[in-house]
Amino acid sequence: MHPIVPIGLSCSNGPTMPPYLAILRKGSWICLASLSTTSSGKSSVLESVVGKDFLPRGSGIVTRRPLVLQLHKIDEGREYAEFMHLPRKRFTDFAAVRQEISDETDRETGRSKAISTVPIHLSIFSPNVVNLTLIDLPGLTKVAVDGQAESTVKDIEDMVRSFIEKPNCIILAISPANQDLATSDAIKISREVDPKGERTFGVLTKIDLMDQGTNAVDILEGRSYKLQFPWIGIVNRSQADINKSVDMIAARRREREYFSSSPEYRHLANRMGSEHLGRVLSKHLEVVIKSRIPGLQSLVSKTIGELEAELSRLGKPIAADAGGKLYVIMEISRTFDQIFKEHLDGVRSGGEKVYGVFDNQFPAALKRLQFDKYLSMDNIRKLITEADGYQPHLIAPEQGYRRLIESSLICIRGPAEMAVDAVHGILKDLAQKSINETTELKQYPTLRVEVANAAFESLERMKEESKRATLQLVDMECGYLTVDFFRKLPQDIDKGGNPTHSLFDRYNDAYLRRVGHSVLSYVNMVCSSLRIAIPKSIVYCQVREAKRCLLDHFFAELGAKETRHLAKLLDEDPAVMQRRTLLAKRLELYRSAQSEIEAVAWSK
Repeated sequence: MHPIVPIGLSCSNGPTMPPYLAILRKGSWICLASLSTTSSGKSSVLESVVGKDFLPRGSGIVTRRPLVLQLHKIDEGREYAEFMHLPRKRFTDFAAVRQEISDETDRETGRSKAISTVPIHLSIFSPNVVNLTLIDLPGLTKVAVDGQAESTVKDIEDMVRSFIEKPNCIILAISPANQDLATSDAIKISREVDPKGERTFGVLTKIDLMDQGTNAVDILEGRSYKLQFPWIGIVNRSQADINKSVDMIAARRREREYFSSSPEYRHLANRMGSEHLGRVLSKHLEVVIKSRIPGLQSLVSKTIGELEAELSRLGKPIAADAGGKLYVIMEISRTFDQIFKEHLDGVRSGGEKVYGVFDNQFPAALKRLQFDKYLSMDNIRKLITEADGYQPHLIAPEQGYRRLIESSLICIRGPAEMAVDAVHGILKDLAQKSINETTELKQYPTLRVEVANAAFESLERMKEESKRATLQLVDMECGYLTVDFFRKLPQDIDKGGNPTHSLFDRYNDAYLRRVGHSVLSYVNMVCSSLRIAIPKSIVYCQVREAKRCLLDHFFAELGAKETRHLAKLLDEDPAVMQRRTLLAKRLELYRSAQSEIEAVAWSK
């Protein structure tokens, strides 16, 4: 049989269980469930298919929890079993498997005869099995025994129905040949949940124990009770055989001999026996899966996408060595740095706000400067007089001009500092936004804090340097005036003035207005110049530097840290680590299933 069956079914037994039951009850995955009354040979049938003694035996209700049994055919090697509740333990002694099933049942139900719907998950790996997933359900009963609740009979039937009523559950209806088939609860319930018989296989046990002179030929040939799929007869080991430890190989050989040598069943021998049952069920399961490949492909692809997305959100696992840890930290930090640059370069939003400071906020702040207050008649007269001291100026009040200009230009420091602070605020916001957008940093809270602090400290240093350079531009304008701008003032005096007039005539309103106008024109000229120069200074000292070396200081310190300090930066939540491991295992299973489903889809 093509390996699609075991892999497909193993997906439902992924590391994030109980989920086999959840997936099964969603109707997503196909399985086989046994349906029988107690003491009908159900356990012997399952053991015959597996070829191993591993199920608990006894009188009354022995199976008190569903057993999800997965058979995996391996090419070679020693047979072994694994329980989901003991993931790192392999059982090679199947007597120990039997005991663990009993012990695990008691852990859930106690040592009473109570039942539970919580399944036990068991996988068996062997070269001697076919790829199947079977669910061993508690046997139907008519009467509750001592130690069981009055509702036990109904509880068992409800549990059985909850499994077999699902459209993807194939029913193995087991009935003993030495009882009247008309009274078989297995046949009765299977007809109720599968009236067309499209997913019911009839298994007849205890054929060798029928009364002398009777046989099951009419049933096996479908005349007594017809099923869509032919009945399969089974000859189980007797209790004496079990007590004598007759192995399955000998039991199967004896079963083949029984059917081939019996006059009544010789013509049916090629389709009787536990080996034939295993092959038929496995083949049927493959046919069913092939018919549902489109739906399975869609489900598997969707699940793979979900698993990959969650793994991506969780991030990569942490390296064990110092070099690996350092590499991870550097890569994550560079990812943050790249996102920050993308914000500034326009790949992501936010960088345009810096231009908004230069194009709107800074010019508006310059316009709000009230130079008129500094250049009022009274203030001009006062500053010129104070600048002249005891000796009035001769032609032009140069010192007065200087004081008027300096007192006006100093006001520009305010808008300049505001521009630096505004850009700094934007850069901090973008850094925080980049921190939030760096998915990998969510994985490591301590590293997230360290990277954020390092970025903010760098931006703070850049802000101080930018403020120093920007205010220096203003101070430069205050410290050295552009003389050419004023050279036409004496010319105007030569043309229209009379230098022989009293010096005090120069303090009249017309003269002072002319001085104020000249100073204001110069100040406006300087403002226009600084409106261009200050943004350049800010971009050079803050924006450009932030793009170039935002985390350089952090990287330099990182190289000197010891392994334990690096480990602290990568302090991942243990629950996240465990979740990633589980998801990776489950993703591997689903990818394997996807490959094999596609292989079957293309096969003829």
